[in-house]
Amino acid sequence: MSKRFFFAFLIFVLSPVNTLFAQDEMPYIDPSAKFYAVDGSEDEGTSFTGSAPLRAQFFANAENTAGWESHYEWHFTLEGEEEPYLKRMEEDTEYTFTKAGSHKVELYAVFIQGNDTVKFTEEYWETATPIRIGISESNLLFPNAFTPNNDGINDIYKAKEGWQSIVEFHAYIFNRWGQKLYEWTDPAGGWDGKYKGKDVKQGVYYLLVKAKGADGRKFSIKRDVNLLRGYTEGDSYGRE
Repeated sequence: MSKRFFFAFLIFVLSPVNTLFAQDEMPYIDPSAKFYAVDGSEDEGTSFTGSAPLRAQFFANAENTAGWESHYEWHFTLEGEEEPYLKRMEEDTEYTFTKAGSHKVELYAVFIQGNDTVKFTEEYWETATPIRIGISESNLLFPNAFTPNNDGINDIYKAKEGWQSIVEFHAYIFNRWGQKLYEWTDPAGGWDGKYKGKDVKQGVYYLLVKAKGADGRKFSIKRDVNLLRGYTEGDSYGRE
């Protein structure tokens, strides 16, 4: 049964006067989403898997609604749970996912015109496919060294590639006397080996990181940082 034929049948059943509208006149929805990942990339569709925080916009894509009273209710639910953790009463909405797990998003919509009603609620979503979002578990690691010699390789001290789903983050760099030289709050950021705009000496510095993942995992990272300006290709420093 086609989507539009099903909608026409639905109106016929629900209308007390059994008024059957032309298929092209019936309201219907085709929910979709646009996703904005932490790396700056964008994607559209009905499913996405990635790292938190993930910002997403949701669109009802409702058509043929002229002359109908429209009601919208977005349901956000974690897989394995029956009750939504969030409801939004608007045609299009936006949400930032910060909790790891598999989320499903369904749009409950009701259209009313006189004695006629079209519903996209529980019965509709028994067979329709919801929008699905998978938020990965958190991960955060840091190297033991970096080489800020302006060769374009390992010039910035930052989290190793592959960090994901970090929703709270604060990092600090100290010298051996405990003086704070630098701090940053974006896990994509890092230290360029400078203090007040000037290069610091080659040597050992200290990292402190306090962070939290989308899965509730807490990170407390303390480690030495070897700043090496005399790096030559083939050295293994910074790869631990």
